[in-house]
Amino acid sequence: MSSWQGGPSWGPGDNGTPDWAALAEESAARARRKRWLMIGGGVLATAVVGAIVATAVVTTGGGKGDPVSSASELPAPAELPEDTSVPEPSFSSVAPPPPPDPKDYISSADKDKAPITVDGFFPGEKLAMGDRIHVKGATSSTTDCATGTQGALGPVLTDNGCKQLIRATYRKEGVAVTVGIAVFDAEAQAQKAVDQASGGLASLSGAGVSTFCRGGTVCRRTSNSYGRYAYFTVGGFTDGTRVTAQDKAVFAVGDDLTNFVFRQIRQRGQVQASQAAAEPAQ
Repeated sequence: MSSWQGGPSWGPGDNGTPDWAALAEESAARARRKRWLMIGGGVLATAVVGAIVATAVVTTGGGKGDPVSSASELPAPAELPEDTSVPEPSFSSVAPPPPPDPKDYISSADKDKAPITVDGFFPGEKLAMGDRIHVKGATSSTTDCATGTQGALGPVLTDNGCKQLIRATYRKEGVAVTVGIAVFDAEAQAQKAVDQASGGLASLSGAGVSTFCRGGTVCRRTSNSYGRYAYFTVGGFTDGTRVTAQDKAVFAVGDDLTNFVFRQIRQRGQVQASQAAAEPAQ
């Protein structure tokens, strides 16, 4: 009896019945061979990919079929100049002149050349200080300074060389204040006149303001100076009521006018200093 080549083995004397144990062992063997083939193929594929990547990393195409190391393709270091020092900035050894001091231009008649007028110091018809409005009344200008004073102030101004006295009166709600500016040639003269001041400025009535602070009525008087200008105030009630320390309205109007005059004198210096700075150097 011939046997079947290539098929499962049949046990002897089985009467055609398969040998189940032999079949199971043969199937397991085939499974093992298949598994080792798959593992081996995966390892081989991984090795091939790794080799390709490694070759790409360490080689670069210098020419067809002639890979060269990437290290040989690095650019040569740039040649630096031997002298790498940077020129130092140069500065002039001559310092620029300082800006003009505005006070210099209102401290001496030699520099203070702007015109001196009532309207220049007291412009317009009203004076606004914050929300307080003061209405301008009569004004006056004279070169005989003593005529605009009361008591001993006249001789003090004259003896110290007063050149001009300008005055203006302002009123607000029953209060009137006259402010006067005495002009001297030098700052020292104006300061000395204030230090020696006695008596006071004469009030200036008219233009809606009746006579006030005359005939011995108690009023508030102030004196001060800035540059070659001495400035004074006399203020009180238009109905002749005497002024006391509690009459804040009189003090408020007088302080407003004092502050305003100081600003006007200072601005005069600032304008002339700015003009001098804008002029070309001689």
